[in-house]
Amino acid sequence: MANYQNDMERMIVESVLAELRKSGAAPAACGNTSGGSVIEDGVINLPDIDHPTLTNAKNYAAVEAMKQVTNARIGLGRCGTRQRTDTWLRFQADHAAAMDAVFLDVSDDFLKANNLETITTQAATKDDFLREPNWGTRLSEQGIKKLHEICQQDTRIHEQRFQTTINKVQVQIIIADGLSSRAIEANIPEILPPLVQGLEAAGITVGTPVFVKNGRVRVMDQVGMELGCDVVLNLIGERPGLGTASSMSAYLIYRPTKETVEADRTLISNIYAGGTPPVEAGAQLVDLIQDILKYQCTGVKLNEATK
Repeated sequence: MANYQNDMERMIVESVLAELRKSGAAPAACGNTSGGSVIEDGVINLPDIDHPTLTNAKNYAAVEAMKQVTNARIGLGRCGTRQRTDTWLRFQADHAAAMDAVFLDVSDDFLKANNLETITTQAATKDDFLREPNWGTRLSEQGIKKLHEICQQDTRIHEQRFQTTINKVQVQIIIADGLSSRAIEANIPEILPPLVQGLEAAGITVGTPVFVKNGRVRVMDQVGMELGCDVVLNLIGERPGLGTASSMSAYLIYRPTKETVEADRTLISNIYAGGTPPVEAGAQLVDLIQDILKYQCTGVKLNEATK
């Protein structure tokens, strides 16, 4: 995984530099610049924007304190009326990484390594996913069929004559690429194993986790209705920004129906190394799911029940 990401970043930086050289759009070196090659001996040396580079700050300590609590591009100074070369190159590279997070698919090697089968939505391609948002909220016919083949389900929703449930699944975990494939590849290996182990240790039955390709948040409603489980947990890539392209969210819904609205969902967002660490988020989710099963609700109703 590290080699794959390094190769992708190297390709992005080389592409950005080539375009800048070709168009002459790169500002001349001025002020604090890195001085060397961006790529040396195969190692990417992206400009550092984590610390202020102002030369005449009236209160440098205040600017540095602000930088500690945000990854916004502040306190970086300027060269005349424009950005410094370093900060311009970093902007271009981060923008390219954010674009790739949206447009690239989660790799087959990653899915295989994490034992994740793929369920498809009605958004057959990435263009479909971006052009028609609703298509990513509904499973394809093939996706529905495969969901039932892979995942355990409450037999009562299909066979009314059954008086008891066989192997009732309480929690079904789905993983959707959403708007960041990079978020899935960066966080799932760290959050999924301890999450499943924590739920099972708490005596909660967990269905087979599946990957939903070109999936959006509301696809979890159909999954829940198809399987008849108590809780659906959707681990989904967040919209990337220039600060990070690897942030993931966790949405939870209790027994969704066709009348489910957004206020019925519970959310933990900003899951990644620079926000809530994946392992910590997994522990939070175990505690949260226990509350959801206890109070039999999510969203606003859960907030009110736990006051």
